[in-house]
Amino acid sequence: MAGILETGTKAPDFEAKDQNGKTVRLSSFHGKTVVLYFYPKDDTPGCTVEACNFRDNFSSFRQHGIEVIGVSVDSENSHRKFVDKYNLNFTLVSDGSKDVVEKYGVMSDSGSAKRVTYIIKPDGTIGYVYGKVTPKEHAVDVMNRIRELGLVH
Repeated sequence: MAGILETGTKAPDFEAKDQNGKTVRLSSFHGKTVVLYFYPKDDTPGCTVEACNFRDNFSSFRQHGIEVIGVSVDSENSHRKFVDKYNLNFTLVSDGSKDVVEKYGVMSDSGSAKRVTYIIKPDGTIGYVYGKVTPKEHAVDVMNRIRELGLVH
């Protein structure tokens, strides 16, 4: 299995279903900054804190045209319940095949996704990797890093 991808690497394209059964392709966001965050499991303490932190800070991402996509190996149905329960306002991708977690080198020993976040630049390369995430402040940290990288005006 490959390890976590490095900054400057081309982000692997993927195709998977979101919480509404809609197909999401990373390549369809070319030209935009994408926050691709992997998390272990829907509706568990750390993952809920992290998701709600993105939800509560989502307007700052949206105003700059930044896409936020959460990925776990949970089902579309599980994602839909998670979104509904916490009023999440961004896309959650279901990676039941574990294809995406494999491509991004974030498969845990338990078969779920590790908590890792990639900032993908508009040219499709990885601008920054969070190999260690503090769920509570993560969205603010990510937005600050995006500013430091010069990806917002």
